[in-house]
Amino acid sequence: MSAAFDAVLQGRASVLEHDNGTTTELQVRRWFADPDDLDARLVRRCRGSTLDVGCGPGRFVRALAVRDVPVLGLDTSPEAVRLTTGHGCRAMLGSVFDDVPDEGEWQHVLLADGNIGIGGNPVELLGRVRALLRPGGTALIETGSPGTGLRTGSARLHRGPWFPWAELDTDTLRRLGEAAGFALIWTAQDRHRWFAELSHG
Repeated sequence: MSAAFDAVLQGRASVLEHDNGTTTELQVRRWFADPDDLDARLVRRCRGSTLDVGCGPGRFVRALAVRDVPVLGLDTSPEAVRLTTGHGCRAMLGSVFDDVPDEGEWQHVLLADGNIGIGGNPVELLGRVRALLRPGGTALIETGSPGTGLRTGSARLHRGPWFPWAELDTDTLRRLGEAAGFALIWTAQDRHRWFAELSHG
């Protein structure tokens, strides 16, 4: 999978193919751009140490570093790590399900650009995020459009191998988050994107 995401970041692929026959156009141009207004609202929610899971080329990592927020990017794509560290920011190669520095001490975990889908099981991912956070920490998550519900299955990039993936909307995230010990404390949206913040009490 990491090779396929490398291809996306190198401009050789931009479509996520789902096993139900649908496709999603990845917003690669936005990943490389400066944070837009909605991104900036998300960045302002991060007031302490932040782990950006699936950091891509590092737009959130850079924006937080500029604000002197301690931040680490985490990605399974070597190209993503190369791009992020190339801007003088901290990033490491690895999965959120592997060992992560400062586990249990992060103030915020960021899952933007659909990364709540990592692993194909949002309940398992939220449990892992909870273990990474300190008490009172929060998870900042980009969700799907209202009515998405919970969709699980497989996806692939650039005709590569299939990997588990998931999508869900904010209402579903709230319900699953409560089951994992979180409380929904904030939401934001524009015409095309939706964000939520879950607090780990």
